Amino acid sequence: MEPPVAAPAVPRPAAPARPEIPITTSAPVKRERRWSVAALCIVLAVLAGLGAAAAVTSASDRIKVLAIARDVPAGQALTAADLIVAEVSADAALTPVPATQKASVVGKRPAVDLRKGGLLTTSQLAPGTGLGDDKQQVGVQVKRGQAPAGTLAPGDKVLAVTTPGQGDQPTGKDAEAPPSTIKAVVVTLSRPDASGNVVVNLAVASTDGPLLATRAAQGRIALVREPRSS
Repeated sequence: MEPPVAAPAVPRPAAPARPEIPITTSAPVKRERRWSVAALCIVLAVLAGLGAAAAVTSASDRIKVLAIARDVPAGQALTAADLIVAEVSADAALTPVPATQKASVVGKRPAVDLRKGGLLTTSQLAPGTGLGDDKQQVGVQVKRGQAPAGTLAPGDKVLAVTTPGQGDQPTGKDAEAPPSTIKAVVVTLSRPDASGNVVVNLAVASTDGPLLATRAAQGRIALVREPRSS
């Protein structure tokens, strides 16, 4: 009996060729991103520090000054209630009165009208109203045309001229004689009313107060403004 014939060996299929995979380095990419984030954080921290420093510097440059709490007409003595303390940035162009001088300011008379919310400056307290212990104040109602229109201001020197009474017609030497006048200084003046009348508070010598009040009550006063350069 013949031995069985062995089957021919079948060749094994060759394994498919593996594609070449490029070698990548991911670790450096992650490290580069970490450095970018760190650099960004450093920049933000520096900017925040600079902003905080600027805010502190700005706050340190602010000073406390006096401001006006309510309207105050020219010539009226200032009271503590008329003033409040405000904080403003230091500016060489401004001359506000420091808050530490509040006690010395109370009692002074501003030369101009003070408006609520404004800063009190040294120029507003400049002398020039002519007021003092030896002065009297007289309120004079001046009709339209009996005072310069829109040019009078606190501190102006004026002549209170006595005008002829109603029905008086001076004749002869009386007609040529100069009118009687009283020297005065404008303290305050109101705004014209519907008829154009203005109330002017005048400071005069103590010897002239009663006479001026009498003539003002009779409506016999006209005002002449003296040159401001005098």
